[in-house]
Amino acid sequence: MSARLLILFWLAVGYGCRPQNSTPAKTFQQKRSRIIDLPPSAGKAVLRILPSDEGVVVITRNGVFPYHNGAWRSDSLRVPVEQAVYDPSGTLWLSNSKSLFTKDNRQVIDLSALADPVTQFFWDSENQLYAATTDGLYWMADTWQPIHPLKGRGVHALVQDADSTLWVATSEGLWQRKKKQWINLDETLMAVGNERYYHSLALNTAGDALYYGAPHSIGVIRQNGQHEAWSGAHGLPYGPARVMRLIGEELWIGTTEGVIQKDTAWHYYWGKRWLPGNRVTDICEIAPGTIWVATDQGIGEISQQTMTLEEKAAHFADLIEKRHNRRGIINVSKLANVGDLATSYMENEDNDGLWTSCFLAAECYRYAATGSEEAKQRAIRTFEALERLETVTGIPGYPARSYALATDSVKQSASPHPKQWHPSPDGQWVWLDDTSSDEIAGHFFTLSLFHDLVADAGQKKRIVGLIDRIMTHIVENNYHLVDLDGKPTRWGVWNPDSLNHAPRWLYEKGLNSLQILSHLKTALHFTGNLKYETVYQKLVQEHGYAVNAVQAKQFGPFETSHSDDILTFFPYYGLFQFSDGDPNRRLYEQSLLRSWEAVRGDRMPVWNVMASAFLQQACDLEAARQELMDYPLDQIDWTMQNHHRWDLQRDPLVDRSGQPQALKPIPSAQSSVSRWNTNPKRLDSGNGGKTEETGTYFLFAYWMGRYYGYFD
Repeated sequence: MSARLLILFWLAVGYGCRPQNSTPAKTFQQKRSRIIDLPPSAGKAVLRILPSDEGVVVITRNGVFPYHNGAWRSDSLRVPVEQAVYDPSGTLWLSNSKSLFTKDNRQVIDLSALADPVTQFFWDSENQLYAATTDGLYWMADTWQPIHPLKGRGVHALVQDADSTLWVATSEGLWQRKKKQWINLDETLMAVGNERYYHSLALNTAGDALYYGAPHSIGVIRQNGQHEAWSGAHGLPYGPARVMRLIGEELWIGTTEGVIQKDTAWHYYWGKRWLPGNRVTDICEIAPGTIWVATDQGIGEISQQTMTLEEKAAHFADLIEKRHNRRGIINVSKLANVGDLATSYMENEDNDGLWTSCFLAAECYRYAATGSEEAKQRAIRTFEALERLETVTGIPGYPARSYALATDSVKQSASPHPKQWHPSPDGQWVWLDDTSSDEIAGHFFTLSLFHDLVADAGQKKRIVGLIDRIMTHIVENNYHLVDLDGKPTRWGVWNPDSLNHAPRWLYEKGLNSLQILSHLKTALHFTGNLKYETVYQKLVQEHGYAVNAVQAKQFGPFETSHSDDILTFFPYYGLFQFSDGDPNRRLYEQSLLRSWEAVRGDRMPVWNVMASAFLQQACDLEAARQELMDYPLDQIDWTMQNHHRWDLQRDPLVDRSGQPQALKPIPSAQSSVSRWNTNPKRLDSGNGGKTEETGTYFLFAYWMGRYYGYFD
């Protein structure tokens, strides 16, 4: 069925009707992370994490530190360590530059005959001890004896399979000892692309599949002949694999730039969202579904928790209540100490009005979908904050960007366009001027939602009055927002002379035309004042605004501004909700379809849901669900780097800020949490853990999708 027929059907059954979803909520595995606090004496550089009968044993350069039942045991051993390994009997051996010794020091093996650094000690199934070094492989008889075929080769890893075949990864080939014969497989079988160099080895539990790490790939040699190899072209995020561990059906890979998990897909964990350091030295499962990753800066825990999307939404709602409510304003918080949520505080931001509107929309949809009294009260509280943005200015119909109590300290805007603080008429508040179209787009969309989904009779009257005042202000000031100084604000411009004839407004021509038409239709609907229809018709008939609106979203070959996406999609609500019977509706349908196709590749669930709701067709809703599941619980805006990735195809064109970007969006778990108005394809993002986002991005998409029956 065409989009046009779907829309006509939707109008016939009633725009406000939403599908009912009675299916049980689906669960998924949510990834979580935390940093494990090591004992102060352990230092940070972790060498190994070894399982034990009573938990795990963590080996650092400073010694041995047992961990049991969530606590560090007191029987640690303080001694310099370079290597750690279990022998076949389960005895723990440690080494320094001089000797290999048991933890109780009852057995000591001299290492003075080994002139080169040891990379691994290994006991085979016959209890034979080997020492891998940077210049060959040795075995212990009464003294250390070299294995001559491997002399002069850097030996990196040894394993023994179920057939007792010994496999050795070296700087000069993958070697195999089978029936006492040594074979360099790079002389017979291995791909030239491996460059005869192997960093790591791992065996599956059955011992019949050998995994290896080569310079540009990983591969597996299976006894049944079903061999495989993966490079960046196959999804491998990075390498070489310095550490490999088979944990159940999953392959975990440690690199110098984070850790990789391979199950039915590839998962990449980099940066302080996931790890204390990126140079991975070991990987160990400490409980089902809980992995400890050893790094040069400590231990990171990566676990999974069974959740529903609604439970995830509750997580974000909770953090907003704890750290993101400033006198009704909902926005990002700052962290006085990087990454430390205990030092969270809020400051005014230039677009407090817009971002607060987004939270209001989420709570409106939540209340409509669930009837939650909590959602209703939070929606009322947030509506009153938006209402206050207008009353504090003393200018009818002119909402401020932000406000604060007169006794609060405020920061000056860092914008290149000057913004000033002013006292409210009663002297109780101060407010930030130079209001933009951002705030108006947010107000009109979310005030409409609050009116229809939450408000009582008294609140509805206040909403209608506020919408009327804002629209009157804009119309009577020749389609401008006019500030306290009597001059138009920098971005509050919808005037035909500007949009249709001024070169500096070429980019906003379609966008701002779309906005003002939506605002006029909204004002007409709620107030019934026909003056808004007269103005609407004038802009359409005399100035071509409906035709302009078709090209609201700008994209290549023109500059792509992701910050304008929210300003594009919010106005579609008013146009589709309140333009029944309008002959220009087909143009608005063209506009939305065009805008949707422009952002479709970004995989931003907010736009998928809005396009689906307004067009009444499924616009990649499964992709939206997947993104919501993948979106990280941790909202600290850590620096996330991806420029080094093997699996991401680079766009030869940089983005509008001159930054490198990929051809496809970076998964949200591997990128910045700031997603509303940022480029999801940018390779490197984040601000170093200096702020915490609100999670409103998730809440808006989820609760709107829940309201329309797309999510459970």
